[in-house]
Order: sequence, then C-alpha cells, then structure tokens
Amino acid sequence: METKEAIQTRRSVKHYDPDHKFSENEIRELMELTMLSPTSFNIQNWRFVIVRDQKMREEICAASWNQAQVKEASLLVLLSADLHAHACEPERYWKNAPEQTQKMLVPMIGKFYEGNEQLQRDEAMRSVGIAGQTLMLAARSMGYESCPMIGFDPVKVGEIINLPEDHVIGMMVVVGKAKTPAHARGGQLSYDEVVITDKFE
Repeated sequence: METKEAIQTRRSVKHYDPDHKFSENEIRELMELTMLSPTSFNIQNWRFVIVRDQKMREEICAASWNQAQVKEASLLVLLSADLHAHACEPERYWKNAPEQTQKMLVPMIGKFYEGNEQLQRDEAMRSVGIAGQTLMLAARSMGYESCPMIGFDPVKVGEIINLPEDHVIGMMVVVGKAKTPAHARGGQLSYDEVVITDKFE
C-alpha cells in the first residue's frame, strides 16, 4: 500500500477481532518501522510497551473506562518516553556519524535540555505523537487498523506497567483486525480554515 493510500484510509477503529493474533515477525516489523520516527537530536526518547499479559490488559481496560478495544485488539502498545534520554550516553545517538559531526552535536544535546523540565516533557510528547502516527500508518500499510487513545488514567496505567519515575506516558495505540468498520468521518474542517499562509490575520 502506498503512503498516500495509508493516510487516506487510516481510521480510528473501535471494534476488533479478539481471535486475531500477530506473528512475532509482524510485531517486529511494525515496531522497527515505528522506530524510524524522527526525534530531536536523534535522542530516540520513546519507549514502547507492548502489553501481552491478559490480566494486565484487563486492568488497563478498567483504567480506560472499560473501552473494549483495549482487551480485544491484537496489540496494545503504550507509547511512553524517557524524560532524561538526552543524558543517557548521548554519544550513542550519533555513533555512526562522522567524528566531526559527533564532536559538534553530542555536547549540544545536554546543553539544550538540561535543567528545563518543561522542554523535556514537551519533547517527550512531540516524539510520542510522531511515533504514534508512524505506528498507525505502518499498521495500515500492513493491512491492519488502529486507534490512538488518551482516554485512560495515566497514573493507574503507569502503576500497572511499572513506569519509571523519569518516564511519561503519551498515549496508547491499539492495533488489529477490524471486526466492524469505522464510522463515516464525523466532519472535516475546510482547507482554508486550517491552512494559513504566512501569518494569522
């Protein structure tokens, strides 16, 4: 499937075939594609938690207003981010770059983020958002449906997955084989309302 078609046909599906299972190869392909998502300074601060344990999924479902797709979709992926990824051996993010590039970029990473908690959190959410879209488009290109979710208690879900204190959850994405198609699009704003040339009036 071409990228254009994946974008046009990606929908937020709520009902999934609970009997469908992904192969290990499919899961790895999906997540490796997601890992190609861009991040600032290439810090790759996202951390993807694939929840397989059924009891945990039931607990997360309860913390998600009992939305059935949490339990029924083939995959439940929690997209979190390490707030301190910038300080975790930053040289590894540029290990394959020319030495001159490494010497220029690596020292910049810490200076940019250190001591700025708001920027660290903003960066986490940016990275998670981009990765979430990559995950959903990759799933669609593989013939599957998905749904991004923010309707859950992040504190409770964090407890369930033992989220480290210096991490934050941005969203969940469920992926699977649709049992029923998505509803018709609810309504798109006009091009002129959302695309601004140069500056707001």
